[in-house]
Amino acid sequence: MSLSQDPNVKFYGFTPVVRDPEILFRDHPTASPKQDPFVVNDFPLPDSPLVQSVKAFVQKELDEQTFNHSNRVYIYGVALTKTHFPSWSYDLETYYLACLLHDIGTAQKYLATTKMSFEFKGAIVARDLILSEGGVEDQADSVCDAIVRHQDIFVKGGNITMIGQILQLATILDNVGIRANLIHPNLIKTTCDVFPRKGWSEHFARVIEKELSLKPWCHTTTFEQPNWTEGVESNFATDVRGNVVMRPFD
Repeated sequence: MSLSQDPNVKFYGFTPVVRDPEILFRDHPTASPKQDPFVVNDFPLPDSPLVQSVKAFVQKELDEQTFNHSNRVYIYGVALTKTHFPSWSYDLETYYLACLLHDIGTAQKYLATTKMSFEFKGAIVARDLILSEGGVEDQADSVCDAIVRHQDIFVKGGNITMIGQILQLATILDNVGIRANLIHPNLIKTTCDVFPRKGWSEHFARVIEKELSLKPWCHTTTFEQPNWTEGVESNFATDVRGNVVMRPFD
């Protein structure tokens, strides 16, 4: 049987979708944009024993700003799909696990203790954690794949998993404000009320600069000029600090 015929492909969010959001939203009927009047309470968080175990681990290893960002990414991602891609089908728990763990590689425990880029180290940590807590391999692999690719913003060709695309759209929305017009302003406000940013823009910009300084070969340098070297201002950190959409909530 082809892997694409396995029902777990659809359930765990491996369904292929186009990678480039410009193509994804080109001539899309709701991209004018449509903003459903959602609020944060419309999207209850998954709360299985596995989620509880992973959440406890994440809260122990990550600072509050990054934990709150991870939860906002879940809310924004689910809202985006409900409004603009209502036919998309994926397991909400798996997506939430990807959200909770997508920045685990920035934790103090990992960022400066590996030469790997934070997404790749984080993806390995996430996969191992989910399996150790009783998650199935396909679920762990879906989360791992999405985390590995969640900063592949400049890749235009080909496809990505459905959960990977949702994670990319939601993270860049929260970090830089791109396509924030696709969700209702009141959803942003109510989400930031429950999961406050607490200076997230400056906080994350400093994380970017720290990894660049520690590992000038890291994947984050794909946001920078070719042959980036320490001392050159980071394009990515500048974009994050310049997030005018989220500035009122920082």
